[in-house]
Amino acid sequence: MKDYYEAEEVAKLWDISMRQVQYLCKHGRIDGAIKFGGSWAIPKSTKKPTRTVPVKPGRKPKTEKDIPENSEN
Repeated sequence: MKDYYEAEEVAKLWDISMRQVQYLCKHGRIDGAIKFGGSWAIPKSTKKPTRTVPVKPGRKPKTEKDIPENSEN
């Protein structure tokens, strides 16, 4: 399966949690993702899905420049 990544590899590449990758796969947001037993196989050619949920009215999208460097969240 050299044409596929594991969920953990995709999480590192896309800089998101492995749980988020699993969620995206489960809900059909990652094209070509296949479940083998308890693991997901994601095609190497797949791009990270974009956010489809609109930002709430009156709010602006959060960007990295909006987050203070010394924040301890």
